[in-house]
Amino acid sequence: MAFEQSWRWYGPTDPISLTQIRQVGATGIVTALHHIPYGAVWPVDEIMKRKKMVEAAGFRWTVVESLPVHENIKKRKRNHRELISNYQQSLRNLGSCGIDTVCYNFMPILDWSRTDVDVPFRDGSRTTNFQERIVAAFDLFELQRPGTEKRYTPSEISAAQRYFDGLDAAEKEGLLRMVVLGLPGSGETLTLQELKDALKEYDDVGDADLRGNLHHFLKEVTPAAEEAGVLLAIHPDDPPRPLLGLPRIVSNAEDIAQLLGASPSLHNGLTLCTGSLGAGYTNDVAGITRRFADRIHFVHLRNVRRNPEGDFLEENHLDGDVDMYGVMKELLLEQQRRVREGIGHHRMPMRPDHGHLMLDDLGKRYYPGYSLYGRMRGLAELRGLELGILRSLQDAR
Repeated sequence: MAFEQSWRWYGPTDPISLTQIRQVGATGIVTALHHIPYGAVWPVDEIMKRKKMVEAAGFRWTVVESLPVHENIKKRKRNHRELISNYQQSLRNLGSCGIDTVCYNFMPILDWSRTDVDVPFRDGSRTTNFQERIVAAFDLFELQRPGTEKRYTPSEISAAQRYFDGLDAAEKEGLLRMVVLGLPGSGETLTLQELKDALKEYDDVGDADLRGNLHHFLKEVTPAAEEAGVLLAIHPDDPPRPLLGLPRIVSNAEDIAQLLGASPSLHNGLTLCTGSLGAGYTNDVAGITRRFADRIHFVHLRNVRRNPEGDFLEENHLDGDVDMYGVMKELLLEQQRRVREGIGHHRMPMRPDHGHLMLDDLGKRYYPGYSLYGRMRGLAELRGLELGILRSLQDAR
């Protein structure tokens, strides 16, 4: 038994076609209805329209990534009750259409952040990275929100000051574009004032508040997921550390244990993202995989090289600081357990997460990390690793 190998596709506007994806070896498509506004119900006819498009190309729509959680739910403000009701109905509609896995996140405002999305890599390809001093410089000297300096040590402030003083006017203006990439698939970004306004909304929302709001959300939507036959799979924080003063509650093993314990149903599960968790310097990703294996419903595999300061660079899939062999082995052992015990959800869809810009993709416009050849290389490497581990497990019997 092998994982269901999937590929993230942003829909009809994606520069990579379903015809091309057929040639990379994936059998499942991970997609979402990005054209539907956040908080609105996903109608059955729109779900079926996308599903038929995917199936006509010879694929299965294997995972929704993602069904976004509206900011008012995360803050538990204003019309959050109505928005939760809409989310419940979207889950029911997805289940009625045969879509059984939904990836989502509970990160405030920003889906993910990098400080450079065009980093020269050692082999001539291009990758992305995250440097804490750049975020600190943006936070301290561009946002200039009251009390910001309290979030940083004197050495961090000095490093940020040196970096900021070395920028010219155009580079300072570009800081916003680097830190705020928008949401994958949306093509949207925030202005500086819009970001300030959005951050202000979280002034009274700390880690404990956000965690409580997540637990409330799970208590409300997990029964709807159970009813619909849909597995919920939360994505970890990216990066797994405080960002611009925003709370972070899905960054390490302790966080995961709390959120899974808040609703012990199997339908409240995890998207294992080895890159997001791997960017946490003290996170043992193979250990996290082993500990929570029975609640992992979806898998993102990528690698990073990290340091204690919180910086990281996206590496080749089999290189870097994440023990990809250890992670893959734990996942395959869990899949074998599910098959052996007759557990229905044994597919464990996996996709190669992110990839370098390389070969003929250099110079083309893709959303950062989502080029064709980089992910194709990653999928090929991961398939080889998977086959080797499977054979070794068979030989050991």
